[in-house]
Amino acid sequence: MSYVTYDDFESARGPSAVYWLIGLCVAVYFVQATLVGDANMANWFGYAAGDMASGSMWTIATYMFVHGGLMHLLLNLWTLWLFGPRVERAWGASTFTWYYLWCGLGGWAFHYMFQRNGGILIGASAAILGVAVAYASRWPDDEVLFFGVVPMKVKWLVAFLALINITMTVLDNGSAGGTAYAAHFGGMVAGWVYLRAPGAGSLDRFRRQLTPAPDYGDEPPRAVPKTSRPRERDSDDVVAQSKAAMARVRPASRPHAAPAAVATPVAGTALDAVLDKIAAEGLESLTTAERLMLDEWSKRLRELNP
Repeated sequence: MSYVTYDDFESARGPSAVYWLIGLCVAVYFVQATLVGDANMANWFGYAAGDMASGSMWTIATYMFVHGGLMHLLLNLWTLWLFGPRVERAWGASTFTWYYLWCGLGGWAFHYMFQRNGGILIGASAAILGVAVAYASRWPDDEVLFFGVVPMKVKWLVAFLALINITMTVLDNGSAGGTAYAAHFGGMVAGWVYLRAPGAGSLDRFRRQLTPAPDYGDEPPRAVPKTSRPRERDSDDVVAQSKAAMARVRPASRPHAAPAAVATPVAGTALDAVLDKIAAEGLESLTTAERLMLDEWSKRLRELNP
């Protein structure tokens, strides 16, 4: 599978969580292949029936970092690299990591419920298929080359994988070994549930996080003074106070006042326009230039009315 199309949204952040997950899986496999052997690594860190009763609780998480062979490892890591980086850029490394582990635990739960006699559970497939579900939820019309040949939209690829795994879970129920289809499907279901759980990473929240923030230029944000009055009255108060101060200042202009404190007709008209805009649309509607002008006039009025 490989990318055919690409979304125009990107972030400057690199996929650090994906790098760490890939590195951890590679490190575990290196130790497995050179020091301890496949069977020992699977027995120590893979999940087997009876681990819950024996107290080996760590295997429900460690199983997803152990692989049965080099091809198993490469296929899983390639799929993670295919779908993971863009989801991580959208969510951030921390949220992505927790989501990945959540999907892995969902895979274990389905294996425990529907295929508990299916031998030792190892591999990152459940967690990675959960990542594929998140990718398809945000970029459903992106295309991949299935088996490097057949172009297919991501949403149909994920639906096809879900159908295959749920079918094989039913047909393979009770088998003593082979592919952990129930775990694969469990990872996908866990991802689907996470994306739609209210307040815990729902799809709408996911999409809101991807919406680019408005560009206000390079000027640092200004602090907004606190007030004890209700928020909805802020703009009315600002307009009323500013207009009252202007009414006091304009008739009392002194002949020897500094030039900076004299209101010119052009500046006064511009300020009136800003005050009218605040009254009609609120403070949030002001542009950066209008905010700067309002701040400057406020400073002048304070100097004239100490």
